[in-house]
Amino acid sequence: MQYTQGGPLLDITMELGELEEVHLPHFVCLGTNPSLRNEMKILHVEEHGVSLEEVHEVTRFHAKILHPKFSPIGPILRLLSWDVDVHCELMLYLTVKRETLISRLYLFPWNPSQIQAVKQQEMSEGSKRILITNPEQSLKLNSSFRLNIPFSTAINPQRIHLIQRDSTTSFFRAIVKMTGVDIEMELFSEDERTVWKEMVSHDEYVTDTRSTSAVSGAGRPAESSLTGSPEQQLRSVRTEFVKRVSGPVLNELLDRLLQHTVINQEEMESVKVIAERTEKARDIIDMVLRKGTESCSRMINLLGELDHCLYTELQINSVGVPT
Repeated sequence: MQYTQGGPLLDITMELGELEEVHLPHFVCLGTNPSLRNEMKILHVEEHGVSLEEVHEVTRFHAKILHPKFSPIGPILRLLSWDVDVHCELMLYLTVKRETLISRLYLFPWNPSQIQAVKQQEMSEGSKRILITNPEQSLKLNSSFRLNIPFSTAINPQRIHLIQRDSTTSFFRAIVKMTGVDIEMELFSEDERTVWKEMVSHDEYVTDTRSTSAVSGAGRPAESSLTGSPEQQLRSVRTEFVKRVSGPVLNELLDRLLQHTVINQEEMESVKVIAERTEKARDIIDMVLRKGTESCSRMINLLGELDHCLYTELQINSVGVPT
């Protein structure tokens, strides 16, 4: 029998006494398919495995259980089909690099803990949040979506697959030249239907980019590209590269590094088996750094081709090694 996650996994500790009932948040849209109320269960992750518990009542955003026992728990849904609609969250953040507006649009099933995690991550980066509307309708779980911004020079990735993630949250990263006009954003479903549309006014993002500049140092001119040898540049952005590069870009980068004989087959295979994205990114950049200036040059140029948004954010320079 197949189940899919219907809400965040929570680790609740009861220090004293007991509760009569608890309401666990879920993101399943019941309006389009009310019968899903009967298919919801509570998953308990226990020391010797997992178990399922019946739900006493399901409301629009919560599943109620009576006399709960506490272990890591969360709502799951028995799948009668893959046609499940979910409530989603959209979060937009802006930063400025070298007079270029860089936007990050997060898309994920509604999850309060992930909303807080995104806020904390972006605040640590000095980004400014732009308040936007969420989609008026629920979206299909396990489907993909495409973002269009008319004035953007690059959007990465091209599509986001809508699934529940308890760790890394999916987002579109777009580069927009500050042209002094309103910025229109539109999200399309797999069948090219518009599921969300937003307009960020010129006045709003000009004000916010000034605020963002104040975080990194008010009154300073726009930051310029990094200088120094390719090896020095790559070493200086190592931490940010590991933090920001996506899994698909890492896999493509590995293949291209092999193609240009920067690494050999054995080295590529040793990195490809690493499941954790940050660990894989760390291994790749460290491997290239050990190989010297020419290898670092090739990696910089390849990164510019594969993820121009990240390349721009890191402020590294393309160098004269053909790729």
